[in-house]
Amino acid sequence: MDQNNLIINLSDISFAYPGSSKVLDKLNLQFHQGDRLGLIGPNGSGKTTMFHIIMGLLKPSSGTIEIFGRQVNGERDFRSVRERIGLLFQDADDQLFSPTVLEDVAFGPLNLGRSQEEAKAIAQKTLELLSLSGFEDRVTYKLSGGEKKLVSLATVLAMEPEILLLDEPSNGLDDNTKARLMEALSQLDLSFILISHEIDFLSETTDSICEMRNGKILVDEEVYVHPHYHRHPHGTVPHEHKP
Repeated sequence: MDQNNLIINLSDISFAYPGSSKVLDKLNLQFHQGDRLGLIGPNGSGKTTMFHIIMGLLKPSSGTIEIFGRQVNGERDFRSVRERIGLLFQDADDQLFSPTVLEDVAFGPLNLGRSQEEAKAIAQKTLELLSLSGFEDRVTYKLSGGEKKLVSLATVLAMEPEILLLDEPSNGLDDNTKARLMEALSQLDLSFILISHEIDFLSETTDSICEMRNGKILVDEEVYVHPHYHRHPHGTVPHEHKP
């Protein structure tokens, strides 16, 4: 891959929460323009922590972070990063805070200096992309879990980022909402890293899938997805498959 297309370069990143052992242990990641990377891994393996470090929400204890070709360190550096990289939080309630859907989706463009009219037009266009036309006046906290997820994604996309970091976007969605999300992601001309426990969802939305374990991305152990056929004696009973 052309190094000129290198967007995110994490080198030997380590991090531990107070009173805990290392969550990230000399993690390395090279993410290029055009990449659509899926990440799987057990809870506690450091996936969300890595996203928060990329966005400057957490500071690593060691290692270097280069984004868009330059090293970033302090808050001033990360402010410009946040204007170009959109983070979708795992919990939609951490992302939504305005009374109505339109206000929430328009907030980002307004914060970036767009006029009221421009922000409203961007918000409506983004809602249309996610098949959420007609949601403009809906009360945010009254939305279903799946609707909140899609509106949260709309708030991120409305800021017109160059890169997306998507933390468990399909978690808790019903099949129809998940299909709408997959269709929306397929239409985006954006590079992204997508965390999910759902192999089928990752196989439909990303170009490669890697595992994260023990605070590292196992780049030499790319996950290969294959069809899985099986039979259960009680197939209607809800059950779960671990990756």
